[in-house]
Amino acid sequence: SELKKTLPSLEGASSVSEALFAAKSAETPDAALISSLESAVSTESQIKELQAERKELSAKGPRDQHFSQGAMLAFLGTCFAIEGPLNTYARAGKLFPGPHLYAGAGLVCLWALAFACVPAMQKGNDTARTVHIGANIAGIGMFGWQVVSGVPILLKVWEKTQWP
Repeated sequence: SELKKTLPSLEGASSVSEALFAAKSAETPDAALISSLESAVSTESQIKELQAERKELSAKGPRDQHFSQGAMLAFLGTCFAIEGPLNTYARAGKLFPGPHLYAGAGLVCLWALAFACVPAMQKGNDTARTVHIGANIAGIGMFGWQVVSGVPILLKVWEKTQWP
């Protein structure tokens, strides 16, 4: 998009090459226009290369793959975020509010926020994209907090479990 803005006026032609040909074969050739069109030929080829690369990347379907993996992560993570407190309540008869519980709840909220941004991102909303990326980066931080705060819990459960 930014490269296209640097191209000179094509005077109704569909490409720089076509505009250059028309400018050179005009009754009174405009030297300044011809010069600017000649310098724009490399920009046009760069645009075509980028368009071909984009087409090749989109043919691989990374967006669909990213969506599927994100959906599976959110599904499994939400299931575990519900199962964990249910398991704790079933075993101990109460919940233990603390960093691990809060990080899990926060992580599920961040996943919901990231998913809520998808429709707007599909329409090209750059703010939604930024929020989506930010929510996922914060989610990685929350997951790290989950792991760090979960290790002492795991060790305590491991210690108190009676093994057969």
